[in-house]
This record gives sequence, structure tokens and C-alpha cells, in this order.
Amino acid sequence: FTGFERGFLLLEKSEGLGISVARDRNGRPVPKSDLKVSLTALQRALRQRRELLAMSFDPTETGEFSMGNSTVADDDLRSVVCVPLVRVRGNSSEETQMITSKSDTVGVIYLDSRQTAVDLSHGNRELLQTLALEASTILENARLLAEERVKQRMEEELNIAREIQASLLPKRLPETGWFRVAGWSVPSHQVGGDYFDIKQINQDTWSVVVTDVSGKGVSSAILAALLQGAFVLASEGTLEIERMMERVNHFLNDRTEGEKYATAFYCTIGHDGLLRWANAGHVTPFLVRRSGDVRALDTTGLPLGMLPTACYAVEKERLAPGDKIVAYSDGLSEAQNGEGRFFETSRMKELIRTHAARDYRELHGALRCEVEDFTRDAVQTDDITLVVMEYAAQ
Repeated sequence: FTGFERGFLLLEKSEGLGISVARDRNGRPVPKSDLKVSLTALQRALRQRRELLAMSFDPTETGEFSMGNSTVADDDLRSVVCVPLVRVRGNSSEETQMITSKSDTVGVIYLDSRQTAVDLSHGNRELLQTLALEASTILENARLLAEERVKQRMEEELNIAREIQASLLPKRLPETGWFRVAGWSVPSHQVGGDYFDIKQINQDTWSVVVTDVSGKGVSSAILAALLQGAFVLASEGTLEIERMMERVNHFLNDRTEGEKYATAFYCTIGHDGLLRWANAGHVTPFLVRRSGDVRALDTTGLPLGMLPTACYAVEKERLAPGDKIVAYSDGLSEAQNGEGRFFETSRMKELIRTHAARDYRELHGALRCEVEDFTRDAVQTDDITLVVMEYAAQ
């Protein structure tokens, strides 16, 4: 319809304009190498002017688009037209509109003729501009479809990752006997960097670990899974807590080179009531006596992975039947409601004192319900983990 002999579709890429499609007037493929126009100069011209850019050449002409200029190196060209392709969007009335920002040029339709100078009458100009609008709309729809497919794949992969991470949490928690535990962990995103684990070391000893990997999302979730495996392996055998923490610290630092770290609270509880713990920079857990007294189990070393060598002191405490330990991540104390207020540690300590005489399950349930009522449907920025354990020797 336009009289041009060849057409090229050029799209913006990271390195500049690139040829995507090349056809002649009959729809046959044209070698991309046949386009002799300088793509750099063409891109510069398009950025300077957004409307249809037409050029008719005469051997005697001089100027930027003259026959002798490097912009056009094909001496046989008689006419050239460049139609900018810009990003489009639908407005509220479902009509297509051009986005006016110059940075939203997505490409160009380049047409040329060797035999005759093409007549760009008013009708042909309208036809080319309509063609550009249609092409821009198709390109935008293709871009949105590609983005949606990528998003769907990411959602599917994140759902799989979430299922895997959930499967790493303890399948069953001890609910009878002399040691009992209730636990809850929820990520702020599909996956998170918190985890807790409970393991029976031998008939007379249980171990509990609660960790919080720095950062959020998939990278932290992967690191949390690695850290869980490291704790499982390190706790095998007869290693003392000090040596075990040093080994896990070295493992994490060796893989992240200090760029990511994790806080961790690790403890063992014996049938005789002996509590031994190390706190690697983790938010302070609480030892809760049945009397209502609450004692903080303070930090005994740096977060894991922060330095290649670190020491972790181990503290001891004798538990009485009915004593409980509340361990959690800072996502709980920093949980926010719709008004942006924090749940805060002071609120939690008051709740712990109020319910100190209740068993581990009731205390855990009271704390969890209070947090959920406080946050309601507010989006949380950090993972939340809560573990309540009870020494219940008979």
C-alpha cells in the first residue's frame, strides 16, 4: 500500500536497536545484513523526534541523511521512512494511548525504496501511523504476556519452595512425657529465613534450635535450610555445645564470606532438669518460672557467620517441673498492626507473666492469639517464629 520495497522491524535492546524482522513487499525474508543504515544514528534521530521521520534522497543533497553521510551507506536508496514504536496503554475508556515519555520508545519500523521516491501523501502517513500504533499495541501485549508468564513461573517455584521449607519443620513435636514443645513459624513472604527444630539427642536429652537468617525471601530460605542441615550434623555424636556452635559458625561464614549471617538460640534440656544454652546474637528468649518470675537468657556470642572465628559461651540453669522457655524471632516483637505500631517485647513479657502458671500449650496459644489479633490483616515485613517448651518431669 505504501509503495516501499523493504521493511525492517527494529526493537530496543540493552545494547541499542536490533533487527527483529526483515521482509520485502511480498513478505519474503530479507537478509538482515542488507540494512546499511547506521543504527546508532537512527536511534539518536528517533530519540530527538517522535513523529514519522521521512527522507527522500537526491545524489546532489548534503546533510545528516545525505547519500554521502555514514548514516545511509546504500547509494541506491531513494526513499526512507522511520516510524517510531512507543509503549502504549489502555485508559479508563479502554482506548489505546501512546505514552509520551521519550524513554518509552520501544523500537522503529524502517521502510525504504531503491527504485522510486515514495509519495508520502496524507493518506499514506495516516496508514503508517496506524500501522505503528497497531504494532506498538501488539508489542506491548506480548511484553505483558511474557511478564505474566515469568510471574506465574516464579509463583509456582516459590510455592514449591514454600512446601519444601514447610516440610523441613518438625513433623511431630513432643507432647507427652517429661519434655513438651509447641511451635509456630510463618514467613512474611512465600518463604522466609526463620526456622526451628527439635531433636532428641538421646533418651535423657532433647535439643532445641531457633534461628533467624538475615534478609528475607528465597536466598534467606535456602540459607536457613543449609543451616538446619549443619545443626543436625553438628549435633550428632558427643560434641559439646561450644564446639558445635563454632563448627556451624565456620560452615556459614565459609559459604557467605560474612555477607549474610544468622542469629540462633540453641539449648539442650536433660531429664534431670539441667538446661544448657548458647545464644548467638538471637533476640532474648525467656525462662518462665511457674511463680511468674521471668529471666532473660542473654546473648553469649556473635551471630553465626559474621566472623570466621568466634567463641560461644554456654550458660546453665536448673529447671523445676512446670518451668517453661519461650524462644522467638524478632518478627514477633516487631510485628505491626494496621496503624504501624509494634507488638513490642514489653507486651509479650506481660503476657508471659499473666499466663506463667499455665502449661506450655496454653501459654503458646495465648501468645499466638494475641499476636494474630494485634496484626489482623496487616502485611508483615519479617518472619514470625514462636516456640514454647516445658520441663515436666514426673
